[in-house]
Amino acid sequence: MKNRNATKPRNYPLSELQSHNPDHVLEIVLETVLQFLTSRRDRNAASLVCKSWWRTDALTRSELFISNCYAISPRRVVSRFSRILSVTIKGKPRLADFDMLPADWGAHFSQWLTAFSTAYPWLEKVHLKRMSVTDDDLSLLGDSFAAFKELVLVSCEGFGTPGLAAVATKCRLLRVLDLEESLVDINVSDYSGIVDWISCFPEGETHLESLVFDSVFSPINLEALEKLVARSPSLKRLRVNGHVKIFHLYRLMHIAPHLTDLGTGSFDVPEDTEDDELVFESPFAASKSLVCLSGFRDILPEYLPDIYPVCGNLTFLDFQYADIIDTDQIKSVVSRCHKLQTLWVRDAIFDEGLQVVAQTCKDLRELRVYHLHASDGVEAPVSEVGLEAISRGCRKLQYIMFFCQRMTNAAVVALSRNCPNLVVFRLCIIGRYMPDALTQPPMDEGVGAIVMNCKKLTRLDVSGFLTDRAFSYIGKYGKLIRTLSVNFAGDTDLGLKNVLQGCTNLQKLEIRDGPFGDGALCCGLQHFYNMRFLWMSSCKVTRQACQAIAQTLPHLVLEVINTAQDPVDDVELLYMYRSLDKPRDDAPKLVTVLH
Repeated sequence: MKNRNATKPRNYPLSELQSHNPDHVLEIVLETVLQFLTSRRDRNAASLVCKSWWRTDALTRSELFISNCYAISPRRVVSRFSRILSVTIKGKPRLADFDMLPADWGAHFSQWLTAFSTAYPWLEKVHLKRMSVTDDDLSLLGDSFAAFKELVLVSCEGFGTPGLAAVATKCRLLRVLDLEESLVDINVSDYSGIVDWISCFPEGETHLESLVFDSVFSPINLEALEKLVARSPSLKRLRVNGHVKIFHLYRLMHIAPHLTDLGTGSFDVPEDTEDDELVFESPFAASKSLVCLSGFRDILPEYLPDIYPVCGNLTFLDFQYADIIDTDQIKSVVSRCHKLQTLWVRDAIFDEGLQVVAQTCKDLRELRVYHLHASDGVEAPVSEVGLEAISRGCRKLQYIMFFCQRMTNAAVVALSRNCPNLVVFRLCIIGRYMPDALTQPPMDEGVGAIVMNCKKLTRLDVSGFLTDRAFSYIGKYGKLIRTLSVNFAGDTDLGLKNVLQGCTNLQKLEIRDGPFGDGALCCGLQHFYNMRFLWMSSCKVTRQACQAIAQTLPHLVLEVINTAQDPVDDVELLYMYRSLDKPRDDAPKLVTVLH
């Protein structure tokens, strides 16, 4: 794949190459070659060959990926890399999405932005995930980078509409503004302090290609949005918030029939709508380019048939927020989606709906079934019946996330045999230590079949009643696993020891509510430096063991979080990660940093 962000290779005439000594010629050739390495892992591997390769990588790298904002300091980054055009930074760990970290835990973007504003004035792209971003940050970003083109904020927080207005006003070359699952600061009681940020985009034709603001819950200027869409001929992706009702959505589609990705907003009508206003023509029938469809918040089921005309071309369908429509209505849509490759849906689809998916979507590559009705003691809407149907009908499946309340070994074994190309398998059985729903033994054989038969597996999420046998399977056969999440499962410390010793490519390990203690933690001393992070919550780890590891491995940072007022030796939550710099100094009181 061609690297569009790479610095253009310099052309050296033969006479110039001949005039240099052999070492310098080698550096010139190496510089040219490295610019065509697009994978960051390939880049990282190349930089470790020798000092010469390390220097050349630093001079030619244009894209920077930082998996943990506390693993390295901004000062260290800008001192090494000098030609960065694109930056991606991740902040809080994934389980912060489940409110498992203090609200003021950290991951502030400010110090990074301050460093970048002077070191990389030509920066074009910033992608942030689970970071704290302020309005002042967004204003400084607009002031600092004259050629800025792309801002993506995923699960970020701390900013409001004034910051969005600053970006819209100052970034005149902006192509992408995506706010995905981000928490925008808004007073929802009276919407005070809201800024009309949609009106702040410059007049005239814009460069916008993608605009996503479905997580901005404040009202917007609908007239300004229509004008913005009208003067954005390159716009392909538009995902609007719940204040855009179905009439306005249809007007936007008439203005921009070339959209390929649409987020529908509420997909309903205001309560005070007159009957004569309900007569209109759906623009979906005229759409020939739409392939991705999402949104459907507060959907009125009677308008669902309006999307039927585009179903035949859809490759991505997101129904995870459509909690009002029932199984039959979901089936009526899915049965028309023969080209579908990605489906996100609530468990309101039921096993019956999954059977329709299996019959219709033969090209399905990714399936996510989120939980809506999940609660202990309630009969599950999806189960092993739906999973087996998917395994029989969707043989090209590569990614599955399945929330359920009951499962069997037989269903998981069938999935492993029918879908051997699985790269990601995420099974979450609601409830603690749930066995096989039919025969009651542990779920060991199902997990074992997944790691044995799915040779490409890189991510595994498991839960339910699992013994050391399951973890021995994971350690023995899960050689490519990079991310492992264990929830409400486990037997003894031996199980975790098998995983740490066997999964040689393991980068991220998450354990929630497991029986593992100090013995399991200490057996990983030889492996932690090769991992990106370890998360253990509600396990049997003590502060004494954590302190011993911190003293033994000085380049590891251990964050211990206890909410109890009185000091206790038991650790509620341990977050451990490797770092090239000293421990951070912005930790809140509930967080004790051991280093």
